[in-house]
Amino acid sequence: MKVILTTNIKKLGKIGDLVEVKNGFARNFLFPNNMALRESKKNLEYYNNIKEEIKKKEEKKLEEAKNIIEKIKSLNIEFFKEADEKDQLYGSISKKEILEKLKEDEIFIHSDDINMKNPIRTLGVHEIIISPYLDITHTLSIKVNKN
Repeated sequence: MKVILTTNIKKLGKIGDLVEVKNGFARNFLFPNNMALRESKKNLEYYNNIKEEIKKKEEKKLEEAKNIIEKIKSLNIEFFKEADEKDQLYGSISKKEILEKLKEDEIFIHSDDINMKNPIRTLGVHEIIISPYLDITHTLSIKVNKN
């Protein structure tokens, strides 16, 4: 199914792009969340009428993402976890725990905005990539200490 994107979507496209997606993805995710319009003459005309409003919303999202990155730059995140003598954690540090730490500092992002190459399962300093908006990323260091 061809759709017109009304918002930037990571790994799919930017505002106004005409992209091919699976029917279920469009029906169950894009359309209910007002992220896309079905391709038709009527919808193309409608999109052209609301294009400026959409761009203003996206500029606002971009500013919010830049503010989030500025807040994150000043953060030092530390976890205290139980570990064995080989510095292996009993369990791991998940995205959910990282999100909770960020919420304590009043930084609200989605789980999809955090990119972890590997789960954190050892003591030491680990790096994760935070990307709150398209093409805006920051590498955050997370320190894991023994409890």
